[in-house]
Amino acid sequence: MQSRNPVESIVYWTLALTWAFYALGALYVVGPVLAWCLGGIAVLSLYLGPALRVDLRPAGAIPWIVWLWCAGMAVMLIALWAGHLDWGLGMGQTIKSSIGWAKGWAMIPLLMVAGAALQIRREVLIRGQNVVGLVTLILLPMLLVAPSIGLPEKIFLSPLKVVGGPGPEYFTVYLYTIDPGSGASRWQFYAPWSPFAGLLGVVMIAFALEDKSRRWMLAGVIAGLAMIFLSKSRMSLVALVVCTVTPRMMPLMLRGFAWQMAAGVAASMAVLGTAVLQTVTDGIAAFKGARADSTRVRETLQRIAYERWQTESVWFGHGTVQPGPHLVEFMPIGSHHTWYGLLFVKGIVGFFALAVPMAVHFWLIAVDSVRHPRGRLPLALMLAMFILTFGENIEIEVYLLWPAFLLLGIHAREMAAEARKSVSASVQPQTG
Repeated sequence: MQSRNPVESIVYWTLALTWAFYALGALYVVGPVLAWCLGGIAVLSLYLGPALRVDLRPAGAIPWIVWLWCAGMAVMLIALWAGHLDWGLGMGQTIKSSIGWAKGWAMIPLLMVAGAALQIRREVLIRGQNVVGLVTLILLPMLLVAPSIGLPEKIFLSPLKVVGGPGPEYFTVYLYTIDPGSGASRWQFYAPWSPFAGLLGVVMIAFALEDKSRRWMLAGVIAGLAMIFLSKSRMSLVALVVCTVTPRMMPLMLRGFAWQMAAGVAASMAVLGTAVLQTVTDGIAAFKGARADSTRVRETLQRIAYERWQTESVWFGHGTVQPGPHLVEFMPIGSHHTWYGLLFVKGIVGFFALAVPMAVHFWLIAVDSVRHPRGRLPLALMLAMFILTFGENIEIEVYLLWPAFLLLGIHAREMAAEARKSVSASVQPQTG
């Protein structure tokens, strides 16, 4: 993949060297540094404009949907400050939490601004992800045999942990982990834990399916499948189907026969509805029962977070996560679920600060995916991130999801450019 400008080179090599950064325990540092650097370059490009060389000039004005994300994440910071003030958490904790915001929520608008303003092609991200997939396949035999030959689970804790983060697992290099419930081996690849690795596998497949080279596509798809199945994540299995099938079904909404088939299916539910409902119910029960202890802990955490949000701090939340009781194995209240976590930590204000831009952006991408193939990848990524919010705190995982958010900014730029062309085409005949 040849880069057309220095920014593309930075993006491509940062992504391609993912495993090298992981081996150094540096991924949690690299993600925020990259986001803030790209955001700074984007602002500089917008400010200087024609004074820069051609390949570094702005690719266009910032689309309004990106500004909506900027506003939402700014509100998130305000909610954080208000929560800390309400609970008297002190200046030191407020500064620490604000730095956490800069390494989490702030990265989302920064990456989108960079994707919208800078001349970065989506092909660079697609090929970069497939390079990560190829390296994953090369390392896979070693990862698979590690438990059998007695290699340790944890091999390295990076000294970079001194920069601070949610926990030591973000700076630790693992070959594999042991599931405490079943005693079986699980692999988390370059993620801090296995379920997140499964979702990263879904993201990798979504990118790989857009590569024009069949060999690179196969490398990305096979690596993504390995990450999904070896992580043993139930959520990623659901996401695999939803994120690969749904975007490719969207264009059918413009076809008459698709609506006729949908009407036929709807009519058949009058006869088959009860059996289908029972099958779905049984499937959900089996899904939850696959790792019953994990499901119990998650549901209990969510219930505690919701009840304490309702009774203690509705508007701005508690400001930070809090240690949970023995009932939830001391897991922090406000973790393991983005939406319950937002209610608990940042209240209803923080909840809508994410929900509004995500819902509006999801709608724009869904509409574009009906009309244009360019919407398939953004829709797959948005679906993956939406599913992720129901099992993880997306805020602390943006550092690995940065290619997805960067591509959403690129897609927003593409839609805005097409809208400008349409306006110009409609005005030209009148002026002529």
